[in-house]
Amino acid sequence: MRFMLDQAQTDFGRTVDRMLGGADTPHAVRAWARGEHAPGRAVWGWLADAGVTGLAVPEAYEGVGPLPVELGVAYVAAGRHAVPGPLAETAAAAVLLAALAEGGTARTGQAAEDWLPRIAGGRALVTLAAADGGPYALDADAADAVFAVEGEELWLAPGHGPVQPSFDPARRPARPLPGGELLARGPAVAAAAARAADWAAFATAALSLGTGLALVERTAAYVKQRTQFGRPVGSFQAVKHRLADALIGLEFARPLLYGAAVALASGPAGGALASGAAGDARAEVAAAKVATGEAAYTAARTALQLHGALGYTDEYDLSLWIRKARALRSAWGSPSVCRARVLAP
Repeated sequence: MRFMLDQAQTDFGRTVDRMLGGADTPHAVRAWARGEHAPGRAVWGWLADAGVTGLAVPEAYEGVGPLPVELGVAYVAAGRHAVPGPLAETAAAAVLLAALAEGGTARTGQAAEDWLPRIAGGRALVTLAAADGGPYALDADAADAVFAVEGEELWLAPGHGPVQPSFDPARRPARPLPGGELLARGPAVAAAAARAADWAAFATAALSLGTGLALVERTAAYVKQRTQFGRPVGSFQAVKHRLADALIGLEFARPLLYGAAVALASGPAGGALASGAAGDARAEVAAAKVATGEAAYTAARTALQLHGALGYTDEYDLSLWIRKARALRSAWGSPSVCRARVLAP
């Protein structure tokens, strides 16, 4: 099967990419790492204007989704520009709330009514802590709402604990505080949380692919300018091979990403998949996650080595993507966890 984007999807990706190209995202990333959220929120507003924030929200709640293929396209562009914030977590929280509202209680329905239109319109930035993502909620200090899944319970947390250090300073994890408002309880929560975790892993895979592509593009441009022995280092065969290997890994991962999007799209809109379909989608997402994460990590190592000591410099923009590639590799499913899911019977 060929997983090729149609013209509308390709044009959408180019539009988001051009828009983010004028947003000075490196400045927003550095401000976000200091706990200053205004520049990052402005970028978030640009994404909302392009319709990106509504891609995981059903039409019944003022969104345009769920559209995993289009979300993948947009998040690849977001990864290329290192957009800060809980992108994957916001999409996953939208999927979780929509799934629980479908046939759920009045309380979960009200939560969906309260938050999903705001998420779709870019008026709310939310985050999620769930078993597959670990005990921390990403960027809880910047979020308008922190949702926490604890076993078969979904809580709207009353706040968060101290922000913890991260390899990527622009990823700011914090533990949700216990208590708050109980939104749902029962087996449906666990099923919806698993579905949301698949979306989070898929979104993280798309961000990884975009991050890896940016690293290769920036490194290719750099080696054309840097000279040794009177020649651009990019003309050396060993340098060409390193970049080619990094790019091939990313291009091999791309169809796995969109194959996972097709698997996610096969489920009912906003709801949980049947058990067999859920297993197939989870394996497809895991394959995409491990492929994109490893390819982006390889691109980061290649970029670092070909830039030499310059790649370690905080003031040099490349470091923003290098750190992000490593952090995304383990977010919402480490390589070992994802490989186990792919191989599970």
